[in-house]
Amino acid sequence: MTRALALVCTLSPSPNDSSSHLLAGQIMAELSGLGVEGETVRVVDHEVKAGVAQDMGGGDAWPELRKKVLASDILVLATPIWLGHPSSVCQRVLERLNADISESDDAGRQLPYGKVAAVAVVGNEDGAHKVSADLFQGLNDLGFTLAPGAVTYWVGEAQHGTDYQDLDETPDAVAATTRTLAVNAAHLAGLLEGSSYPPSC
Repeated sequence: MTRALALVCTLSPSPNDSSSHLLAGQIMAELSGLGVEGETVRVVDHEVKAGVAQDMGGGDAWPELRKKVLASDILVLATPIWLGHPSSVCQRVLERLNADISESDDAGRQLPYGKVAAVAVVGNEDGAHKVSADLFQGLNDLGFTLAPGAVTYWVGEAQHGTDYQDLDETPDAVAATTRTLAVNAAHLAGLLEGSSYPPSC
């Protein structure tokens, strides 16, 4: 069974509404319809300490989240845009994932080899392409694989106060893009499950 994990990098803790959480949930619903089991975690609800180690100690919640990442076949990072960049929570997730960049399996492959990554971005300002590009590069550096159409996003008019969660309905273009992301990610995860990357050493 293919498993997916969505790490929602909103700055708003539960139970506050979150556009990032909403879009991540729509991705997970599409994946569920494709037979993918999934879990959604709002990172800010957990004490993920700053650093680039697997365990920063003192109640650090990252070790448990790391286990979930390693147990998943598909990782979805959902983030709002702040000042043209991913949220600080999203950056922290990448930094914590970076602790494993030198880790490898017996064949010399990075631990995320064979795992698919996808991105969701929301905001009421421009920057979705820039944010997704930043995340794509980081995730690829870490060993994740990206399917075609690996991002879905919604951005409102610049300097406007409307959030994604405020819309009366999901725009058709966003729904179609989200569906494509899910279909391609699930397809790629299935291919990688049946045919792993060659040894790196």
